[in-house]
Amino acid sequence: MSQITTHVLDAAFGTPAVGVAVELDRQGRDGWSEVASGATDADGRIGALGPDRLDAGVYRLVFATGDYFQATHRPAFYPEVQISFLVTGSEHYHVPLLLSPFAYSTYRGS
Repeated sequence: MSQITTHVLDAAFGTPAVGVAVELDRQGRDGWSEVASGATDADGRIGALGPDRLDAGVYRLVFATGDYFQATHRPAFYPEVQISFLVTGSEHYHVPLLLSPFAYSTYRGS
């Protein structure tokens, strides 16, 4: 299993958000660089996003929410959602996103 996983739920529909493109980036001296990418499955999850072990540092998940809402024929305020977080050890990091066209929330899951 990847050290980083995510789950996107569409709060407006009460269903998993299927097909959301997600990019995992790492912050370096010269800016951000892509580590991995994927798209949410039928359950709204990406279980294999990047390697089994990451070096300590600042990472971010970038969710292509505008594309998702366009595909579901709804207007949206946020063209993308970026969640930055700190990896400090080898434990698993689950970063879920609860999404609606005009709001979102996140937390560190398990």
